[in-house]
Amino acid sequence: MPLHPEVRKRLEAEAALGLPQPWQQTPTEARTQREAAAGQPGPEVGAVSDHVVETSNGPVPVRLYKPLGASDGPLPTLVWMHGGGWVIGSIASTDATARSLANAAGCAVVSVEYRLAPETKHPGPLADCYFAFLWAAIGGAERGLDPERVAIGGASAGGNLAAALALRLRNRKGPRPCFQLLVYPVTDSRMDTPSYEENGEGYGLSRKSMAWYWEQYLAVPDHADDPYAAPMRAESLTGLPPALVLTAEYDPLRDEGEAYAARMQADGVPVACTRYPGMVHGFFNTATPAPLTDDAIAEAAAALRAAFGGL
Repeated sequence: MPLHPEVRKRLEAEAALGLPQPWQQTPTEARTQREAAAGQPGPEVGAVSDHVVETSNGPVPVRLYKPLGASDGPLPTLVWMHGGGWVIGSIASTDATARSLANAAGCAVVSVEYRLAPETKHPGPLADCYFAFLWAAIGGAERGLDPERVAIGGASAGGNLAAALALRLRNRKGPRPCFQLLVYPVTDSRMDTPSYEENGEGYGLSRKSMAWYWEQYLAVPDHADDPYAAPMRAESLTGLPPALVLTAEYDPLRDEGEAYAARMQADGVPVACTRYPGMVHGFFNTATPAPLTDDAIAEAAAALRAAFGGL
């Protein structure tokens, strides 16, 4: 379908501001610009607390959200990774979305402040997410979390980290996530799909920005084919947890997200994949909601509830 009129109006307004694109700035400048565009606050939740996960690589801040009306029993948990091309974004920038997911899914959300590139390149951010997952899955009981019901998820670069984390956890002994929520995830480094040709300019996220993000994130060129950086490069996706993949019609990342869903399904992983018509990259962010944001949050919440046992 055509680009949604409200989305078109927002893109035109943003273009009129003439703000520099990420690839035209330093990482610090791009982060400052991102944090200045905070958007609207998220809903009230039952409780919010900040914690620090101590790791061999240093401390990793996390923020724990508990939903309104939470039961006294252990809560199922979503470990959530923010987007921003591995370079920008933070717990603060994804606060509204984390709150919305907690209430809608009736679960706790652990939002991860992983280290950013280029100061910390691959695989450093993934390692931070790994330790944050273990914090929830192994030590969760003392924080009111159910260690047996821990899902992982993220949007864009956060979806990349969630997909890569699922691979890493499959390949190691220890706790496993019960579900993956992948929202317009980055799954490949090649940037050669039809959706890149169709949507690589003029729809918010651009091909030039993605190329710049990859340049900041990868320590060496060979990492472009590392499955923990580009999950599509994995030889097999067998044994991964069930997944929901959400994509946007006018997003350069659309095809690689859908291709990853198809590969998981072909390898026996239960997968649902929904393309949101007329939407662009970033529409899942409840701080700057688009016409179908609530629908996508509701679909994600329903999938999480089902994965957690029909709460």
